[in-house]
Amino acid sequence: MPQKTSYTFKAVIYKTGINYGVDVPAEITSRLKAVKGYIRIKGTVNGIYFTKSLVPVKDAPYRLYINTITIKKIREMVGQVAHLVIEQDTSDPEQEHPIHPKLLQQLQQNGLLHRFDALTFSRRKEVLRYINNLKTPETLEKNIQKVLKQLQGNTANVRVP
Repeated sequence: MPQKTSYTFKAVIYKTGINYGVDVPAEITSRLKAVKGYIRIKGTVNGIYFTKSLVPVKDAPYRLYINTITIKKIREMVGQVAHLVIEQDTSDPEQEHPIHPKLLQQLQQNGLLHRFDALTFSRRKEVLRYINNLKTPETLEKNIQKVLKQLQGNTANVRVP
């Protein structure tokens, strides 16, 4: 298995709109693999672990957004220097939210698996996370039927309660 390379750098936290972020040096991002423009990474900011994606910015370095929870934990704010350690995240994002066996069975039986697969990754993830966290068999079945019904219509509108 190839050894993972981590990169250490310091960056000033700034605010853009309502979000906090830091710029990641081009000499680091040029060594990482982007998928559809984004670079999946994991690492730490001032010792706080995170998994995120670096976001491309037109005519600027890749940006790492830092969520409010992490900002509160590290007690750093706009203008402060953060210490970051990052590496490429090569885990399979599809494996983080596996398809529930009952949902898979129903999708296959109804010929809708191709429509489910055609949903955006984030929409599939949202549906799978919701379905996988349901507690009762009745609620699971009811929500699987909702997904099937929505897939039979317009795939762009598949929503979970």
